[in-house]
Amino acid sequence: MKRLALCLAFAAVLPSCGYGLVGRGGGFDPSIKKIGVPLFKDPTGRSNLDRKITQKVIEELLKRGKVDIVETIEGVDAIVEGEIVSYQVVPVGFSGEQGSTTASRYAITLTAKVKYYKPGVAEPIWQNDAFSFRDEYDLGSDAASFFDREDQGVDRLALAFARSLVAAMLEAF
Repeated sequence: MKRLALCLAFAAVLPSCGYGLVGRGGGFDPSIKKIGVPLFKDPTGRSNLDRKITQKVIEELLKRGKVDIVETIEGVDAIVEGEIVSYQVVPVGFSGEQGSTTASRYAITLTAKVKYYKPGVAEPIWQNDAFSFRDEYDLGSDAASFFDREDQGVDRLALAFARSLVAAMLEAF
């Protein structure tokens, strides 16, 4: 009987030992009901990159919680502002014979400055001045498909970038 009482007491104390699962933060501040996500600034000159990144961030925020997401900063409880700092496409894989080597695989790297904050509050909820993400794509055998493949790579990159960004923002809370 004493053994049973001891086991029950131990079981009652066990959940309060202070351990928790990593990655369970993942939520919005309860006071945030509406988030403004204006178009990311993009001085890189890459066509539609700002729209793709902004749209994927909005979609990812919508998946994560019961908040309204708008593309304006008026009348919101929080704002996610971003600026694309750099966009680079570099060859990372090569094919061909000696003397006529061509690039066959490319890496796209996107770095952005992002700030998630409440209007009128000096300290941001989350901020990263060099949030970076990288993806790779194969060119294939048809060099004419370079821009199509790059666009597909950018689409994949935008989705993965947004997922990673939103996860980082919400884990900070």
